[in-house]
Amino acid sequence: VVGPAQQPVIDHFAALAGQADPGFTGFSAKRGESFFRAHHNGGNPETPSCSTCHTDDPRNRGQTTVGKSIAPMAVSRTPDRFTDLAKVEKWFRRNCDTVMGRACTPQEKGDFITFMSSL
Repeated sequence: VVGPAQQPVIDHFAALAGQADPGFTGFSAKRGESFFRAHHNGGNPETPSCSTCHTDDPRNRGQTTVGKSIAPMAVSRTPDRFTDLAKVEKWFRRNCDTVMGRACTPQEKGDFITFMSSL
């Protein structure tokens, strides 16, 4: 369940997902988990998946490839995660390009946040 602090960001991505796909029916934590764990092609070969830096368990601290600590992605561990739309967009823009070599879709973003909110 997405928390009230994350709801405005989720609502933003839901509106965009609905514009991109009239058949959009909502976000899925299961799809978000699959996206998080998948190995993607097209981005930096040193960072083929989200879990490369964020660990297999998003409730744990991660680490960048240069050794900088990253707060847990799971909302249960970092409650203010995914509450500031500008920050969310900044990090998706940066990380989607690095991991996948392209921008994430609104549905991918919403599924990802839904998964992180479920932990």
